Amino acid sequence: MSVYEKIGGEAAVNAAVDIFYRKVLSDDRISEFFDTVDMETQHAKQKAFLTMAFGGPNNYSGKDMREAHKHMSLNEGHFNAVAECLVGTLNELSVPQEHIDEIVGIAVSVKDDVLNK
Repeated sequence: MSVYEKIGGEAAVNAAVDIFYRKVLSDDRISEFFDTVDMETQHAKQKAFLTMAFGGPNNYSGKDMREAHKHMSLNEGHFNAVAECLVGTLNELSVPQEHIDEIVGIAVSVKDDVLNK
């Protein structure tokens, strides 16, 4: 069973993305990166990406992680802030720790691409 199925499928991903971006946009360490972003489009892209990354249907047609983030000059602190928002979101949704660990593993697996290392 995929992480996507374990956490509740489309409804869970949709709820998680909405809560996640609420947290990201209120986090002074990273909110500035979204000042000029169309958040409705961003939500849709993120939902499609996470669905694919978590093993659900692949409807993601966006850029790969390296390409999507290469112009942003992100550092370890930025990545950690996003990870904290993600974990906080999953905790708020009462996702079991074993599934959170799997999701954090997925996030860490793209860290070098996000940071363009």
